[in-house]
Amino acid sequence: MAALAARLPVAARQSRRVLLLGGTGFIGPHLVHAALAAGHQVTMLNRGRREPNQNAEDYARVDAIRGDRSQPDAYAGLAGKTWDVVVDTATNLQWTREAATALKGSAGRFMYVSSTGVFHPYRTVNIAEDGPVLLTDTPPQDPPSYGVLKAQSEQIVRDAFPKRDLIIRPGYIVGPGDTSDRFTYWPVRIARGGEVLVPGRKTDPVQYIDVRDLAAWMIRLVNRDDAGTFNVVGPAAPQTMEQFIEGLRPLVPAGTRFTWIDDYAWLKAYPLRPARDGDTTGLTYAIPWVMAEGDDLGHMRIDHRKALKAGLTFRPLLDTARDTITWRSSSAVPDALRKEPRYVMTERQEGDMLKAWGLKGA
Repeated sequence: MAALAARLPVAARQSRRVLLLGGTGFIGPHLVHAALAAGHQVTMLNRGRREPNQNAEDYARVDAIRGDRSQPDAYAGLAGKTWDVVVDTATNLQWTREAATALKGSAGRFMYVSSTGVFHPYRTVNIAEDGPVLLTDTPPQDPPSYGVLKAQSEQIVRDAFPKRDLIIRPGYIVGPGDTSDRFTYWPVRIARGGEVLVPGRKTDPVQYIDVRDLAAWMIRLVNRDDAGTFNVVGPAAPQTMEQFIEGLRPLVPAGTRFTWIDDYAWLKAYPLRPARDGDTTGLTYAIPWVMAEGDDLGHMRIDHRKALKAGLTFRPLLDTARDTITWRSSSAVPDALRKEPRYVMTERQEGDMLKAWGLKGA
């Protein structure tokens, strides 16, 4: 049904039928909320084993169908049904391949949430959608590395849904519901005050996208029946690490001071993270900051002009930070994460680094 969406009368197409594969992870609850707010009919296919930690009240309005994508009959419950758009966020090649095969006769479009990780290694800057991607690892890996897996998944979708594919490539997704604790570290840490260690050079670039801005924009693409590939990063204008920290200034308690460690060599050599083999790695990232050199030179300088032209908008950084703090201190945070945060540094590690840096300059 290659022309399924096009055959629908315009009036009937105002309310789209949206199928989410999954739907209870990080992006899913925000997509559900945005789709329902736009008046769409939402169906969700998943195993029914996880409760959403955001927008739980929306799920009473979702048609939930059980299906385990690791099983041969994963799509049996979808037989005889049609959708205007299917949304897949999988990081599993086989799952995306099977979904594209099973649904290409019953869906108007297939939206795949990929990643700017397809551009790794980021050896150039301002990488646009037609920038180089790797479809194989050297040497080969099984399963493929994250970026290669995403690039291969994109190609699966394009082949199954020619000119009806929507490939969404976010950078680092942040905001309420983010259990990675990556970006979350910064608003939580800065709100605590004291001496704050800030790694990197003040001019180092940063990029990130609030999950709610991402979800709302994805649904706007659905509303317009768009197709194609989009890099999705923010903020709207280039931002440096110094500007990012300054943007969080209203969270800072009295007496807080920032200590910048801009010596890349020192940061890389400092034994911050122990590895299983006994080696250690230094502080080379604190999302949204990534050490801007070598394979990460253009990591935080992805070209997003196409998405901006397609209506991508951004809420203020401070709104994202405050909402993230509120969520991180709420009962919606999983117990395991509350007991053992995944922050880039513990308070003790930060203190030890600051002492070592101070001794270096003594």
